[in-house]
Amino acid sequence: MDRADLLRGVLRWGLILLALAFAAAAIVFGGRYLLGPGGSQEVTSSAIEIPSLEKALLGIYMNVRRNEVETPAGDDPTVVVFTINPGETAATIAPRLQRQGLVSDAQLFRWLVRYRGVDAQLEAGDYELRADMTMDEIIESLQHGRLREVSATIPEGKRAEEVAALLEEQGLVDSQTFMVLVESGEFAYDLLYDHPEGAPSSVEGFLFPETYRIPVDYGAAQIIDLMLLAFAQAFSPEMRQMAADKGMSIYEVVTLASIVEREAVLAEERPIIANVYLNRLEQGMYLQSDPTVQYALGYQEDTGQWWKIPMSLEEDVPFDSPYNTYLYPGLPPGPICSPGLASIRAVLEPADTSYLFFFSKFDGSHAFAETYEEHLRNQDQYQGQ
Repeated sequence: MDRADLLRGVLRWGLILLALAFAAAAIVFGGRYLLGPGGSQEVTSSAIEIPSLEKALLGIYMNVRRNEVETPAGDDPTVVVFTINPGETAATIAPRLQRQGLVSDAQLFRWLVRYRGVDAQLEAGDYELRADMTMDEIIESLQHGRLREVSATIPEGKRAEEVAALLEEQGLVDSQTFMVLVESGEFAYDLLYDHPEGAPSSVEGFLFPETYRIPVDYGAAQIIDLMLLAFAQAFSPEMRQMAADKGMSIYEVVTLASIVEREAVLAEERPIIANVYLNRLEQGMYLQSDPTVQYALGYQEDTGQWWKIPMSLEEDVPFDSPYNTYLYPGLPPGPICSPGLASIRAVLEPADTSYLFFFSKFDGSHAFAETYEEHLRNQDQYQGQ
């Protein structure tokens, strides 16, 4: 111990002894006031018991060192994740706080925790602290601090398996457990109850694309619930009415929007592509959407991808699946991915055209046509570009 530490220790115990002397004098001579954390506090000698005497002494000591209590250990605003392990008390927490530069004096922090009477309320968990917090702010955070969270962005157009893999990469879920829950469809949201007869029970399509702040202790079911809640909030009552006015269920809107999501590259083309498919449905035509075949084909071992791009019309179109809209009329049994709000709105507010066909220009845009002959000309013009 160097000389400075020795002097500090002598001063600390001297202050305690001085506080004890003041308290003893107050008791012996019937004193009426003792200092507390907020100033003078009236007491009577007959009311003083050992716990209250200890608190009074600590109160005097905290007032003497008030400047250190109210001064942060540093000015660094960087968030530090601090973990309290099960069974830990201030005796082990305080030294670790000091080692991480979060408090300036571990012993003073221990006494402050005892003075506040919150030692038993420092619960196990992960907390976000900063060096520019005062001791009282740190104590408050350790009682009510938010558990550490992970930011996870779910992009538009991902099928459930891709969402599961993304969350697994961030250490949030086991992908297989996640998929079992997705396919079960056992979540209490009225938006999920309009599945047509024979539709899969899966919540595919309803895992709303968004950036989420997910607590690290959340399980797969809680994360799915979070995404379904986000969908329920995004699909407003006005949008529900718009779907009803079009004679479509929410499930049908999401199913078609998922196809639009996979087809459209340019935002301004979403309402036009939605309109093409709605026109085809109205005329009883097959949708003939490549993404529905890609969804049916599933995971591609050779490329490690879920979407087969480019797709072979000769090899892949004959693949038999109810999701193959080249072979089966109408909408597929359910969504093929999670559509974003823009694609959902495109279905609810489509462009007003007579287009029945579109063909990729291979630059993200499409050539639209009203007749099959015009569509063939577009193919000849843009094929192979």
